[in-house]
Amino acid sequence: MSQIDHRAQVREFLSSRRARITPEQAGLPAYGGNRRVKGLRREEVAMLAGVSIDYYVRMERGNLSGASDSVLDALARALQLDEAEREHLFALARAAGPGQGPRRRRATPTTVRPVIQQVLDAITDAPAWVRNGRHDIVAMNRLARALYAPVLADPRRPANTTRFLYLNEAARDFFVDWDRIANDAAAMLRLEAGRNPHDRALIELIGELSTRSELFRQRWASHDVQYHRSGRKRLRHPVIGQLDLNFESMELPSEPGLTLNVYTAAPGTPTADGLKMLASWAATQDLAEVQQAAPDQS
Repeated sequence: MSQIDHRAQVREFLSSRRARITPEQAGLPAYGGNRRVKGLRREEVAMLAGVSIDYYVRMERGNLSGASDSVLDALARALQLDEAEREHLFALARAAGPGQGPRRRRATPTTVRPVIQQVLDAITDAPAWVRNGRHDIVAMNRLARALYAPVLADPRRPANTTRFLYLNEAARDFFVDWDRIANDAAAMLRLEAGRNPHDRALIELIGELSTRSELFRQRWASHDVQYHRSGRKRLRHPVIGQLDLNFESMELPSEPGLTLNVYTAAPGTPTADGLKMLASWAATQDLAEVQQAAPDQS
């Protein structure tokens, strides 16, 4: 994959969102029992959005150039888009605007300032790590390195959690809810592709995953997008066992494009005890590395 086809993205996103809404869900009468299309017709979307059928057809054919915010808002309401889908629609429209050629691209961060690493290292009781929009692991604290040991076992750098999910068989053991997490990861990458469509490394990652994983191709073709802000994540660590963690994902205002992830457990739970065991195991790993690196004094 050398580039992301912008018109195809727009076309398939809008048609897939239209196909999932029934006339009843849109508050429209459904005349007759034999509709030839799945979901709403184009003319029904145009009516709900308050635009001409010709204008909507032009948009669904992949041309969002010149669409105003008010038109995009109306289209988002007509298609009942959620917050992430609405952001994706606006990102696609921005990419279609004037001056948005392939030379205009936002650099995706691959490192953090030393102070960010200091913040991570100051978090001693919870795994904490920073990723970019491509899901590259950019920085970690000691507990996160211990927790994500299976992901880091692949010597390829930067380590990438979505590449691990789809291309490494160990991921199915490590992520208890593998299927859901894999679906989430593809939807998050689709959202990032709308935000940053000319990111060469992102395009290469999507191409690699599409070439090597039939499941990723299917998930990518769904055009689903979503945020990943908080929730629960169940991991099966090869040494500690299962950990049922709460996670919070927070964008770093001082580091555009980077997200801080922190995993915690309620006090007194088996997972809280597991994190203490993880910290002890991490300390032994650090000691072993120091001893291995130390010169032979004999």
